[in-house]
Amino acid sequence: MVSLLDALRAHRILGIVRGSSPEAAETAALALLEEGVGLVEVSLTTPEAVRVIARLVAAAPAGCLVGAGTVVTDAEAEAVAEAGAVFAVSPGITSGIRRAAALGLPVAPGAYTPSEVYAALDLGAEAVKLFPASAGGPAYLKALLQPMPTVPFVPVGGVGLEEARAYLAGGAVAVGVGSPLVGDAASGGDLSALRRRAADFAAVAREFA
Repeated sequence: MVSLLDALRAHRILGIVRGSSPEAAETAALALLEEGVGLVEVSLTTPEAVRVIARLVAAAPAGCLVGAGTVVTDAEAEAVAEAGAVFAVSPGITSGIRRAAALGLPVAPGAYTPSEVYAALDLGAEAVKLFPASAGGPAYLKALLQPMPTVPFVPVGGVGLEEARAYLAGGAVAVGVGSPLVGDAASGGDLSALRRRAADFAAVAREFA
C-alpha cells in the first residue's frame, strides 16, 4: 500500500482537479504531473471522474500518484478503488471515506475543529485535510498544532502561492491547491497558464524539501 503521508512529505503540493469536461480534466492533470506537481486528486464532482482517474493512473509518470477527491458515498469509494486511485480525500468524515479506509486506501478526511480532527485520526487517516483553511488561515493552523503537534495537516481552500508558502512554513505537511493552481484548464481553459502556475508551485515545494 502506498504511504500517502510519505508522498505528501515528499511532494508538498497536492493538485486538486475539478472541471466540467472529463477530457480537459485529464489533460490538466497530466500537465500538472509533467510540471512537477507529483500528487494529483481528481474530484468526483468532475463528469466521468472515475474514468479520468483510471486513465491517469495508467499514464502517470513514475513516482507520481493519482487519487480521488470528494469521496462521499460507499459506491464512490468502491468505484475509485477499482479504478486504481491510490488515496481518497473528502470534505468531511463521510461514509465514503470510511468505506475507502476499510478497502485499504490511504485517506485524508476533511476536518476543521479539534473534535473533527481527532475523529479523522480515529478513522485511521494518514493525513487530515484542514478545510476550509481560508476560514482561519495560517494562524489557525498554528493554533491547532500547539495542542496536536504531530498531526499531519493539509490545508485546503483558498491556498494561493503565498498562502502555500505560509502554511508550509507554519508546519503543514503539504497543501492542497485547486483553482489557484488549475484555473479554468480543467474545463477547457488556458493550459499554458496552468503549466506556468504549476512550475511556480513546484518551486515553492522545493523550498521545503
